[in-house]
Amino acid sequence: MSLTPEQILRFLHTVHPYDSLAESRLETLAGEVEAKTVEKGTQVYGLGDGLPGLFLIYDGTIVVRDENDVVISHLGQRNSFGERGLMRDGIAVTSSRADENTILLVLPAAVFNELISENKAFARFFDRARRSENRGQGLATSLAETLMARTPITCSLETTAQDAARTMRDRHVSSLCITGPDATLTGIVTIRDLTSKVLAEGMPIDTPVSKVMTANPLALSPSSIGSDILHLMMERRIGHVPIVENGKLVGIVTQTDLTRFQAVSSGELVGEISKAGSAEEIAAVTARIPNLLVQLVAGGSRHEVVTRLITDIADTATRRLLALAEDKLGPPPVPYLWLACGSQGRQEQTGVSDQDNCLFLDDTVSDEDRDGYFADLASFVCDGLNTSGYVYCPGDMMAINPRWRQPISVWKGYFAGWIAKPDPEAQMLSSVMFDLRPIGGQTELFDRLQEETLKEASANSIFVAHMISNSLKHMPPLSLLRGLATIRSGEHKNALDMKLNGVVPIVDLARIYALRGQIGAVNTRARLVEARAKGELSASGAGDLLDAYDLIAETRLSHQADLVKQGHAPDNFLMPAMLSDFERSHLRDAFVVVKTMQSAVGHGRGMLS
Repeated sequence: MSLTPEQILRFLHTVHPYDSLAESRLETLAGEVEAKTVEKGTQVYGLGDGLPGLFLIYDGTIVVRDENDVVISHLGQRNSFGERGLMRDGIAVTSSRADENTILLVLPAAVFNELISENKAFARFFDRARRSENRGQGLATSLAETLMARTPITCSLETTAQDAARTMRDRHVSSLCITGPDATLTGIVTIRDLTSKVLAEGMPIDTPVSKVMTANPLALSPSSIGSDILHLMMERRIGHVPIVENGKLVGIVTQTDLTRFQAVSSGELVGEISKAGSAEEIAAVTARIPNLLVQLVAGGSRHEVVTRLITDIADTATRRLLALAEDKLGPPPVPYLWLACGSQGRQEQTGVSDQDNCLFLDDTVSDEDRDGYFADLASFVCDGLNTSGYVYCPGDMMAINPRWRQPISVWKGYFAGWIAKPDPEAQMLSSVMFDLRPIGGQTELFDRLQEETLKEASANSIFVAHMISNSLKHMPPLSLLRGLATIRSGEHKNALDMKLNGVVPIVDLARIYALRGQIGAVNTRARLVEARAKGELSASGAGDLLDAYDLIAETRLSHQADLVKQGHAPDNFLMPAMLSDFERSHLRDAFVVVKTMQSAVGHGRGMLS
């Protein structure tokens, strides 16, 4: 089938990022694109082939396989493929084949590179790293789209003043945006409007908001910056600024949002916790962590910075509780070390965290002290952490469990047994315990144990093979036919689990690289960087996986921050429908990278060439 330039032009108008190009450039592009028909079962390109350009599916289905011949994608209409190799050296890093009779549009490599260099939106779409243009900036220069609540509460012109007041009360907001057809903003009504115009003037409670609202309110675009919002509020003496794009309401920023953004710092929270006299006082401080999360994300901080700062607060809370426990119980009878595992151990805590911890005791400890003093100390700290918002571990991986409160000699026996007999429980426990990090006490109790365990474990090929198998149990949420595979039933139906299927597969991969390379770091990103330096990962493979991790982790944090701004508790369940086509495309690309790396590890390689 041949396509005319007019047909190609109409199609490109429906595909992002081509729809961001100027009409004149798009018309030229339609003449530069080659239409190609590929019969079912025919290979489009093979691994290592030179790529003629970027492929865009006009009609049909393409199957993409990785270097181990494992299917990583089924792509349909409007999907692009081949960009990974094209943006490196022009050599394909995957292979592709038509799953049915397919029509492809081929954008020549030279034209693709030209568009990357000349068009920002086009370049951003194909930049999987998606480096934020707003990193490390404060309120004054943060974009409005990072500060705003993305789902402002709205009502219609016919809504009564009483119903509007009830909605504000029930939703804990101080204003409602009045919208017309297609989410067009027509007005705004605030609590002040209801008190000064309805209550003070004795107007009927069934007065429609159209009679008391501010019509055609001042609004800004998502590309406005924090100082624009602040100056508008100060100059016009208003406390609510709707954010409008193409005439449609997309968000709102309030004085509370700006205050919250500036009011919290991790240093302040750490300082207050270090002086707290009880778990309840610590809890009053940790309750502000969600606001800190919003501020850090809105300020463009990298995900590893955000999670490190949040984890520092948990570390401080733990050490403070240990100190309070010693004040209550007296000095410890023998040296001990409190360690964290899980996300706290890796310094990767977000707005949703439980506690995972254990106690290493000096070998001179008596049974009486182990089950007396240290059992009481563990209860005091774990109970205090639970009070402070770090809920009990569902798997009972805590120091209050006698199994995880043992002398060093017993811990050595644990690790030796897990390595010698890697059954399913041993694999699970090893995965948790390889993320241990000292928090409070005598750190020398752990140093040699970690070094010796890594050495023994990495030398046992059977154990490593079992750990690799265990790490592949968590798969990225990819569907063969529809792209992103969501949860099928239950409370979170149609959502993506950005923890279990998002970051966990990468955490598991990084742990394998650390095990094989005897890398002492427990932070996931640090493990990946060091694995690259040690040759456990190729430079290109590490670059892809780091970029994928950054995108997935930052998407997860942005989702949590959005929930907090909407007045909800943060969670890990993201609805793909809440993302733009651009964001879904890049998130899917990131998951494909993770699946490819899992395939490489599963085939005994662990690197991409």
